[in-house]
Order: sequence, then C-alpha cells, then structure tokens
Amino acid sequence: MSVQERKQRERADRERLIVATARELAEQQGWDAVTTRRLAERIEYSQPVLYSHFRGKREIIGAVALEGAAEMAAALRAATSAAGGPRTRVTALARAYLDFAERNPAVYDAMFQLDGGLAFAHEDTPEPLKDAFAALLESLGEVAGDGVHPGLFTEVFWASLHGLATLTRAGRLPPEDTAQRVELLVDRLAIV
Repeated sequence: MSVQERKQRERADRERLIVATARELAEQQGWDAVTTRRLAERIEYSQPVLYSHFRGKREIIGAVALEGAAEMAAALRAATSAAGGPRTRVTALARAYLDFAERNPAVYDAMFQLDGGLAFAHEDTPEPLKDAFAALLESLGEVAGDGVHPGLFTEVFWASLHGLATLTRAGRLPPEDTAQRVELLVDRLAIV
C-alpha cells in the first residue's frame, strides 16, 4: 500500500469516526449537544482536523443524513422483499419506515428536519437520498392506481408516513395506535 493510499484510508476512517460520534452524541443528547468542540474532544482530534473533513455542523448533519438514507433504503427493501403481494408489501414498507424513524430519531431529524445542506428533488440530489425515495417507489408505484403518477402517489404516501412519525414522536399521537394507523393508511390511500 502506498503512502497516499494509507493517508486516504486514514482520512476516510477519521471521517467515519466523526460521523459516528456525531450520530451517537445526537441520539444521546440531541443535535444541540453536537458541537465541533465536543466532537473534537470525543474523537481526540483537534478542531482543525475536524474542520479539514467538514466545514461545520451543517455538513456533519448532511453526512449523517446520507448515511441514514442508505440505512433506511436497506431497511425498507429488506422489509418488503419478504412480503408477498402488494398490500402486504405496502404494509411492511409503512411499518419499516415508522420503525426506522422511531429507532433513529436523531438520524431521522438529520434526514428530514434539520438543514444538512442537501438538495432534495433536484438533479444534484445525492444518490443515497434518491435511492431512499426509490425504495419507497418500488412498492408504492405498483399501487398508485390508474391515471395516478407513481412518483406523486409515493410523495403523498411518504408525507403521510412522515406526519405519523413526527406527530407520534412529538406525543401528539398515542404510539399504541400506530398499527391501526398503518392499516387505515393502507386501506384508504393505497387501496390494494
């Protein structure tokens, strides 16, 4: 291995450490607790080293969001791959989405609530975000219905899931009724 390759590998390792530490700190104490000073202390590197990877907290949030999008896409695909039939797939997709949001609140915030400097629904949207939407579209596109654009239907269903995730987490909806909400959503919106 050349010196240059070793340095690139070490840089990538440091970057992964920064992102993992930011994510851990955010999950434990919230995003307000994630500062470059605290991250530098936790990873035992100087702040200038941290800034050599990320210009600031916004880019760190963006990196966590991209990692989360890849994880969510994998979780959605895993949940739907074992399901037989469109209704079962859509139900599995909805449950997996809500479960991901509940298990990873700080990551979910990085993806959808906080400014990570990422473009959504544009040509320059990063690939992990496009893939997360594609994971939704794969199951929802087939149940959009005649004359309904699959992408628009997926956006509406996704917005419904996001609303359920956000309102449940905020204590506005009782979590014990989540399964009933999923069934109602599938029954009324995805009529399959």
